[in-house]
Amino acid sequence: MNTTDSRVEITLDLTTCSVLDDDQRERAVDRLGTDRITITASEHRSQHRNRVAARQRLAERLREALAPPPLPRVPTKPTRGSQRRRLESKKRRSRTKAMRGRVRGD
Repeated sequence: MNTTDSRVEITLDLTTCSVLDDDQRERAVDRLGTDRITITASEHRSQHRNRVAARQRLAERLREALAPPPLPRVPTKPTRGSQRRRLESKKRRSRTKAMRGRVRGD
C-alpha cells in the first residue's frame, strides 16, 4: 500500500474559526506567527489512523498556542545573613591583599 494514498492533511484557519474568541485567536496567531495551522500525518498505513493522529497533533498545537503566558519572575532580596557573610568575606580578602604591599622600614 502506498503511504501517499493514506496521507492526511488538516488545515485550520484561525481567522474563521468560530470556536475561539477574539483574545484566544489573537494569542494563537501571535504565538504561531501565522493565522493558519496545517498538520500532515502519513506515518500510519490506515487513513483513519492518520486522521486521528493529525487531529491529536492539531489539538496539541492549539493547546500550546492558547496556554496562558508564564508568570513573571519576582526577584527576592538576599537575606541579612547572606549580606553579612558577603561583606565579611570582602573585608577578609581586602585585609589579605593589603598585607601584600611593600614593607616599609620605619
